[in-house]
Amino acid sequence: MKVLVCIKQVPDMESRFKANGSGNWYDEADLAFRMNEYDEYAVEQAVQLKEQLNDAADVTVLSIGPDRVVEALKKALAMGCDRGVHVQDPAVSLKDPWQIASIIATYARDKGFDLIFTGMQSQDRGSAQVGVAVSEQLGYSCATTLVGFSFADGVITAKRELEGGLKGVVKLRTPALVTCQLGLNVPRYPTLPNIMKAKKKEIQAIPVVDILKEEALAATEGVYPPAKKGGGIVLEGDLNEMADRLIGILKEKTAVVR
Repeated sequence: MKVLVCIKQVPDMESRFKANGSGNWYDEADLAFRMNEYDEYAVEQAVQLKEQLNDAADVTVLSIGPDRVVEALKKALAMGCDRGVHVQDPAVSLKDPWQIASIIATYARDKGFDLIFTGMQSQDRGSAQVGVAVSEQLGYSCATTLVGFSFADGVITAKRELEGGLKGVVKLRTPALVTCQLGLNVPRYPTLPNIMKAKKKEIQAIPVVDILKEEALAATEGVYPPAKKGGGIVLEGDLNEMADRLIGILKEKTAVVR
C-alpha cells in the first residue's frame, strides 16, 4: 500500500506576528517554525496504518517551501515515514491553495498512491482548501475533518466532526484522501534512535518550477492585526445594584434594552 502525507511548516503560534514590507503576508524574521499541528495528526495516522499493516505500507511525506521545511520533513521521518519529498519554493506564501494543491497532485498523479493524508487546515492560512482540491484534481474520494479512522479490506471507515457537536461516519474505498482534525490520535514524540535513523532516510528535492502547472485563482491583498477594542467594564458590589447598573449600561450603549 502506498501512502502520501502532506505537511506544512508554520510559525509557532505563540510568536509575535507583524506584516511584511509588502503587506501581503507576515514577516518571517525572528519567528520559530514547527510542523503544522493538524499535520502531526496526519503523520501519526499514516504511521499507525503502516504499523497495522505490519510495515506493508510505504509512507512518503511531502512538504513545499524554502530550505527550512527540511526540519519538518525530518521530524516526520523520525515519527516513522519512509522517505521525504521537498518541493523547493522560497515564495510558497505567494501561492494560493489551488496552486499548492496542483503541486501535490502533479507529484502524486503517476505514483499510484492508495491513500493521502493531509491536515484539515494550516494554522497560518487556515483555508482548509488544499486537501479537498488535491482530491478533486486526482479524482480521489474524500472525507474531511476526521476524528476517527480505521482501515480494513481496502475500505476506510472515517468518523467526521460535523457542526453542532455532531459526528458522521462514512466509508470510502481507496484511492482516497482524508483530512485530519485535532484529536484524531496522539502524535508520538520522536525517540532518539528514530531521529538517528531518520538521518539516513532519503529526502528528494524538486524545484517548484518543475512541478507547478496552474496559475493562481486567488491573491492575498493584505494582512493586518485585528482592530484593538476598548476594555470591558467590571461590575462589583450588591447583586441588585449591579443588575440595575447593567440595565442602564445596556440602555445607554446598545439597542438590546429599550
